[in-house]
Amino acid sequence: MRLLALMLIAAAIPARAEVTKFEIISRQSPALEGRSFGQAGTTEKITARATIALDPADARNAVIADLALAPRNSQGRVEAVTDVVIIRPAHPNGTLLFEVLNRGRKLLPGWTQDTTDAAGIRQEQAADAGNGFLLESGFTLVWTGWQADTAPAPGGLRIDVPSVPGVTGPSRDEFVLPPGPGPHRIALSYPVADPASAQLTVHSRADAPRRALGAAKLIDPSTIEVTPAPDMPDGALYDLTYTARDPKVMGMGLAAIRDVTSFLRYDTSAANPLASHGQTGLSRAIGFGISQSGRVLRDVVYFGLNQDERGRVVFEGAMPIIPGARRSFTNARFAQPGRNPGPQFDRLYPVLAFPFTYPVLDDVLSGKRDGILLRCRLFNSCPRVMQMDSEFEFWGSQASLMVTDPQGFPIDMPDDVRLYFLTGAPHANPWDAVVRSNPACALPLNPNSGGPALRALITAMQAWIAEGVEPPASRYPQIGQGTLVPPDRAYPAIPALGYRGQYTRANLIEQTEGGPEVRGEYKLFVPRIGLDGNAVAGLRLPIIAAPRATYTGWNPQAGASGPQELCTQSGGAVPLPATAAEARAAGDVRPSLEELYPTQDAYVAAVRSASAELVRSRLMLPGDASAAVESARAGTLAKLGR
Repeated sequence: MRLLALMLIAAAIPARAEVTKFEIISRQSPALEGRSFGQAGTTEKITARATIALDPADARNAVIADLALAPRNSQGRVEAVTDVVIIRPAHPNGTLLFEVLNRGRKLLPGWTQDTTDAAGIRQEQAADAGNGFLLESGFTLVWTGWQADTAPAPGGLRIDVPSVPGVTGPSRDEFVLPPGPGPHRIALSYPVADPASAQLTVHSRADAPRRALGAAKLIDPSTIEVTPAPDMPDGALYDLTYTARDPKVMGMGLAAIRDVTSFLRYDTSAANPLASHGQTGLSRAIGFGISQSGRVLRDVVYFGLNQDERGRVVFEGAMPIIPGARRSFTNARFAQPGRNPGPQFDRLYPVLAFPFTYPVLDDVLSGKRDGILLRCRLFNSCPRVMQMDSEFEFWGSQASLMVTDPQGFPIDMPDDVRLYFLTGAPHANPWDAVVRSNPACALPLNPNSGGPALRALITAMQAWIAEGVEPPASRYPQIGQGTLVPPDRAYPAIPALGYRGQYTRANLIEQTEGGPEVRGEYKLFVPRIGLDGNAVAGLRLPIIAAPRATYTGWNPQAGASGPQELCTQSGGAVPLPATAAEARAAGDVRPSLEELYPTQDAYVAAVRSASAELVRSRLMLPGDASAAVESARAGTLAKLGR
């Protein structure tokens, strides 16, 4: 491996692109310690900094909050600078695969290439590429910083965006104090403009009532000091509402995703490190995001930013993974993109907001008519969409609003959208997770991971946008199919689960000077569960199709009884009874292992049959199917640790 000397490309790029400077920090060729990836060959890794400059007068940029108020350069444009990392195989397949970062971190390599999180972020050593799926497939991988409020971290990528001086407005910070008696210093998201406005409240947990603590003690405009309330438990939620100043133009992060991708695809000048002999070799692009970054990708589409300033399509395909019906708190005044409203924290931040799904619908609560694809339909710039949600998203991220209107009536998806439900999965897991206990959660933790499904869906998306091959039909719970039901009708009687109807509500939240207020509630549904305790619909990997346990997308908080008190992002796992006698003694309606699989060979045959069906449906790759059968033979597929 040879590391090229530091290179600085400072020449301005003509106004044909919104990337006005692309500064190459380093180039490694070959990268990943010279590892070769089949026919795709070795790789090159490029680390860079890109400057984007947005024209506030351009109609395509007008949607970015506060852009028109931000400081401008001598050409009248608003600038931001972002980190960029590129990994390109020697023989690429013509598709740029852009992962929207999750809090500055790369997640895609870990999810699809079976690596640790640290290795996926690092992408330096040969082993960091894991099974090599993405690079063997020939994808050019690109990551760009988009989140301006993420903390610097090893391997993390950020963007620097301008602030708007002199603008004030309401803001809010929710936080949990560190252990110890304090006092503790808390950094705020924005400077306080009016000290008298900084009012503190506390509640023991998200479902408990708030109690006023009075004015906060300011150390400086961006820091408060808090002493724990003596009668509150560890983990209590403190909430500061205040009048803030100098908002950051956070929405420029969405534009950075657009503009860096467009530059790498379309700019054929010497400034583009992917350009050679007047072409880039990239004829299409897929936008991809997991969890927070899946929500951000939905915002890129929603705000019409899948079209660059020259009207060119940025992503032919978009793959938001586990976003549920939510988007992000990015393109707004005093935005906080890092917030993740869920069962336990950040519940009243405006991340769940109409529109929830892709078709254009009416919302009687907000009085709006909108859809995620509304803007891009107007300019013929919509990507083909493949969204995958885990089972947790129905309990924690309001996923039923993807397939119902705001009043709870079923709707259909347009032809260019596919929805997939990863049955029996929590929000996220590493590929090698096993069942384990967490004292904060009532049930053992669900070990399921989505790597095999994700590899198949990425392959299907590539065939869809490159060859026009229709992807597998949606597999998502539906009211009309009887697979999506009210929460109190989801489960048969299974004493070992102890389900009490908890799920995270879908509220219409209005931001006021005094803080967020709930103005209404949307009707939600959850997947219908079969007699084995597993959901009957969806993309059922062999661990679910040939079960040895019940795998849930929800897990109650230990000792909690509130209607929304679930362990954030966690699911549960409860083994099936070993014998029919054991099931009868426990009043358990689930079938026993001895009834389902009289012999080990019968179990392996069930896994083989389920895997073959998924391969036929293009929802599992043959290599992953073979691995599932071998895991079943070894007794490790169920990940029960026994």
